[in-house]
Amino acid sequence: MPNEKMKPRIGNAVVIRHPSFVVLLLLAFGAAKLLPEAALTREQLAAGLRKGQLDLEMRQQVGQLAFVAALSGFRAIVADGFWIHAQTAWERVDWARMKLDFDIVTSLQPRCVLFWEMSAWHMSHNASVAALENRAQPRAALRVRAAREFIATGEKYLLDGIANNPGNARLYDMLGMLYRDKMEDHCKASWAYFQAAALPTAPMYVHRFAAYELAQCPGHEREAYEILRALYLKSEDEHLPTLLKWLDRLQQKLSIPPAERVYNPDPEKSAR
Repeated sequence: MPNEKMKPRIGNAVVIRHPSFVVLLLLAFGAAKLLPEAALTREQLAAGLRKGQLDLEMRQQVGQLAFVAALSGFRAIVADGFWIHAQTAWERVDWARMKLDFDIVTSLQPRCVLFWEMSAWHMSHNASVAALENRAQPRAALRVRAAREFIATGEKYLLDGIANNPGNARLYDMLGMLYRDKMEDHCKASWAYFQAAALPTAPMYVHRFAAYELAQCPGHEREAYEILRALYLKSEDEHLPTLLKWLDRLQQKLSIPPAERVYNPDPEKSAR
């Protein structure tokens, strides 16, 4: 007679004490998906897209069951679980744990632009500001250093996101904003905005933003002036206060002859 202690039950259901049975089921399901997954991977690589990597480092980060689940075709479910955990880490102000979760999520779902966007935002904005305001660290220099490291982490998320999602204007737009607002690197900001402007899905404003940043990049004043002047002449809709401001500044800096200048009909706007 079978030993009933070996098969504990809840009603008529057998309770599995060890995860090995679940692992075997997941592996069996994954094996059935190998051929179609391989074909999809070849198509992605041919299109210049990257696939999430499942390697030993990932195995160590996510644990056995989560790794097997991801290997068996449940990447999205595993990624969503770690994404939720990352939000919990954010609420606890546990930046190291949050970054680890973001690394896992973006590795599992590299084609999800939202994951790259939010990972970059949390690190470059929330974590960096928290580091600057961390009064537990009495040395201001160390607070600034920590903030810069978080900003650099945010930059890397955006660059990696772009590498995995070529042609996504939103990621370039966010990168331009990060270079402009967080790194105060106007040359890089201009480059990122121009990259966004070259894409069909780009917002209308990024071309202007690219020119604004170029106007602040040493040695590129003439180029910026020509772009802004062309925008001004293109349509009255482009006669925006910031565009007029930079036109006036560049005309003066480049000593544009009065007869060739584009004059601002409302000088008070350009002073804003």
